Amino acid sequence: MIVAQNIRSKLTEAFEPVSLSITDESSQHAGHIGARPEGETHFRVVIVAGAFAGKSRVDCQRMVYAVLADELAGPVHALSVSAKAS
Repeated sequence: MIVAQNIRSKLTEAFEPVSLSITDESSQHAGHIGARPEGETHFRVVIVAGAFAGKSRVDCQRMVYAVLADELAGPVHALSVSAKAS
């Protein structure tokens, strides 16, 4: 779970969340474009942090995508994000 650990580390450092859930949903996408046999290609992130206060849903998602730009350019094919203010 190297990719998931990197995602957790980066999001924790960037946002100091009060709640963070990262779910590898790759097994649900086996055989689809972007899926790899070893997994870690499709993730769901639910994050709650003060950094999202006053931001729109889209702005919060963009903030998360910016932090995870390297992962999205490489091993991560799909990322579902639910980001809310604490």
